[in-house]
Amino acid sequence: MTSGMSSSRYLCGTDPHAATVLDERIDMTIAHLLAVVPVRDIDIANDWYGKLFGRPATNNPMPSLVEWQVVDNGWVQVSVDTERAGSGLLNLAVDDIDAHVAELAARGLTAGEIQTVTKGVQLSAITDPDGNTITVIGGFRETY
Repeated sequence: MTSGMSSSRYLCGTDPHAATVLDERIDMTIAHLLAVVPVRDIDIANDWYGKLFGRPATNNPMPSLVEWQVVDNGWVQVSVDTERAGSGLLNLAVDDIDAHVAELAARGLTAGEIQTVTKGVQLSAITDPDGNTITVIGGFRETY
């Protein structure tokens, strides 16, 4: 996966006080995408997100961080950050929203009513113990 980023390079002409800006594209190769969710208590969050994902954390690299590999190169990191806890937004596009919401309920997590929004996309939100919002998305497409 690549992402284009603009960078500016300044080239000096004959006047040392004048500069010309040239825009150029830099392609940056992204090896992994990591979404970080801020929480207050790592033990409570570890238990809750274990229920959300239906399995224990993939890694626990430090006492204040647990992480789940959710797709080949995509990770959700849950990290202690008391100042930002409750302000996180995480969107999870799934193949069958009805089945996923039912599975969450079976694990003791209550997601909101499934709502159909524009172009057939469906959404169901759930809030973690700190107030971070996780939205399960059905009917997600890469192009609309």
